[in-house]
Amino acid sequence: MKPTAIFLMGPTASGKTDLAIQLRQQLPVEIISVDSALIYKGMDIGTAKPSKEELALAPHRLIDILDPAESYSAMNFREDALQEMADITSQGKIPLLVGGTMLYYKALLEGLSPLPSADEAIRAEIEQKAAQQGWAMLHHELAKIDPISAQRINPNDSQRINRALEVFYITGKSLTELTEQKGETLPYEIMQFAIAPEDRHILHNRIEQRFHKMIELGFQQEVEKLYARGDLTADLPSIRCVGYRQMWDYLQGKYEHDEMVFRGICATRQLAKRQITWLRGWKTPVQWLDSLNPTQAKETVLRQIEAQIKN
Repeated sequence: MKPTAIFLMGPTASGKTDLAIQLRQQLPVEIISVDSALIYKGMDIGTAKPSKEELALAPHRLIDILDPAESYSAMNFREDALQEMADITSQGKIPLLVGGTMLYYKALLEGLSPLPSADEAIRAEIEQKAAQQGWAMLHHELAKIDPISAQRINPNDSQRINRALEVFYITGKSLTELTEQKGETLPYEIMQFAIAPEDRHILHNRIEQRFHKMIELGFQQEVEKLYARGDLTADLPSIRCVGYRQMWDYLQGKYEHDEMVFRGICATRQLAKRQITWLRGWKTPVQWLDSLNPTQAKETVLRQIEAQIKN
């Protein structure tokens, strides 16, 4: 039989961390963070990273593992998460994966298609062709090679056109063909839960309140420290995180403080909407929990997991 693992998913500000900590107190589980922002050191307030007290109660793996100057892919996460899961199961415990980065969950469940790494020489060659012929012509070339990708990619989206052509030049196969190939699936019996308020307006209010609380806790000062380093830019994945990008733009004088707060809240709400859309379209069964009734949510998870353990 495959070992058991638990996914606790949901949009931002839905109550995942609180529920995970409670479960950690009552079940033989170890928590693995599934969050593309919590991986970064020195980014605590704006990511709503669990506090020192919370982490003492319930340690989270894959938190604070990278400097904000570094990048991290879904493939990196899959490799790290599988290693942590194996370590947890070797101790006779159950991995509890908690977070809202749905691409990471998807990579774990389905594996990843065998796409090649970037080749800077080929990318430069494509850029040169674009400078001579224009991206519209390269999009036309892509349509001959990979009509499905060409239909999906906007003729003005130079980054995606470049990547699709790069994949073909390296492998001789289209991006569509390669993405249809999947890697190894997850060697665990997965129990999947998603927590969110049933009323979307309540989630929006929570997001707004939490953003204002972050400002009170010193979010601006946190980003000012990152900005003062001098080696970080707005193009890095760390600074593109929701909230950080808006605060970064504010520090650069692109808009006033109130506008930054408004944009940060809007961006966070949009993130939550995307996360819920991912979950609504999830291919495998998910047990939904109402975060407005945390006691019932906890009892539902405990009951199902305890039944799974007995089996």
